[in-house]
Amino acid sequence: MAGPQEHGRPPIVGHVNRSWIELAFDRKFAVIRVIALAGILIGDFLLLQRPSGAQDWGLAAAGLVLCLAAGKWAFGALLAQSVLLVVAHALGASTVSSLKVLAAVTLFELAVRQPGRRLAAGTTALALAVAVNRLEDLPGELLPVLYKMGIVAGLPLLLGAYVRVTRDAAVHARQHAEQQELRAEQQLLAARAAERTTIARELHDLVAHHVSSMVLRVGVARHVIAATSTTDPRITEVLDDLHSSAGAALTDLRRLVAVLRAPDRTGPDTGSLVSPGALPAALESVVEHSRQTGLSVTASVDPRVARLDAVRGLAVLRLAQEGLANAAKHGGPGAHAELAVRVADDAVHVTIHDDGAGRTRPPAPGPSGHGLTGMRERVDLLGGRLDAGPAARGWRLTAELPAFTPEMEPQL
Repeated sequence: MAGPQEHGRPPIVGHVNRSWIELAFDRKFAVIRVIALAGILIGDFLLLQRPSGAQDWGLAAAGLVLCLAAGKWAFGALLAQSVLLVVAHALGASTVSSLKVLAAVTLFELAVRQPGRRLAAGTTALALAVAVNRLEDLPGELLPVLYKMGIVAGLPLLLGAYVRVTRDAAVHARQHAEQQELRAEQQLLAARAAERTTIARELHDLVAHHVSSMVLRVGVARHVIAATSTTDPRITEVLDDLHSSAGAALTDLRRLVAVLRAPDRTGPDTGSLVSPGALPAALESVVEHSRQTGLSVTASVDPRVARLDAVRGLAVLRLAQEGLANAAKHGGPGAHAELAVRVADDAVHVTIHDDGAGRTRPPAPGPSGHGLTGMRERVDLLGGRLDAGPAARGWRLTAELPAFTPEMEPQL
């Protein structure tokens, strides 16, 4: 069942990138942001609007300290700056305009961070400070005073609120995209589970059912023949082998059905069909079974294959089964096959060569079978390579799989 990668989440829905507004006005960068703005205002004090005396310098320094404090305590700093603005105006300081800019910067920072009562209270405090400084102009200069309140308090409020809303919208859009991605992945996993369940049901209802019937009938035939004293022993031997093979096939089918229905289970009955360390014995069993079919087999198995992981071990076993089955099927009577499995150069090498006596055509995938295609797909999936074709005499199949053993794991 081909599909997106099993490990790691498939990129079904693209992630929403964080906008520059969201990054620039992130809460964790508040201190850096305030320091940068304060640095600009320090340049204004030193180059453009230099305070005229010690009193003005003290007020300017207090305003800068409060502006820097806004990096962590924006609301408290804004209230203190509003009071400082009233005091500076009452003392006739020349830095009143600069202090208004510092207070506006702090209000902007507060509006970026949080809505609600604190923002409303801070905005009101700054607006009242501006109004208090112009009390002598009221009520005749009401419109200019209101305009000045709007510029000093209203404009930073609107800009900060806009940045906050834009940033929150980007966050919500990203969260929505991630939820959509998760939902799509869950739907894909559900579809895969349904597909596995359907395949498992078909395997059980069709294949396993017929194999069970074969096992039962062969068992009955063995009973009947056992009661006949004139039976050729070779018939009994063939029936015993057929009964054993059918039983093993039925066991493998049941394991496969269990894996399809519950792939996350790792019990001994639902895990790999080759337990760790059992590959040499399993290969010996395959060779012995091939000999019982009439094929002469010479086998050479490297003991180190026992250290292969379960996935590669199963692949090697299936290659041996299919290769020897093809040799028995197409090699003809009296055919001889050689099986060699060895581990070298961080790879496991499988070679199956038969002398091809009686072979009329090479095994090729077609309507009646897909053995070679299945072997090639299995090898390709593990990053290996497989070659199969006529040799100087007979047929040769070679496969190379990257070996993965516990000793090699730290190198990967």
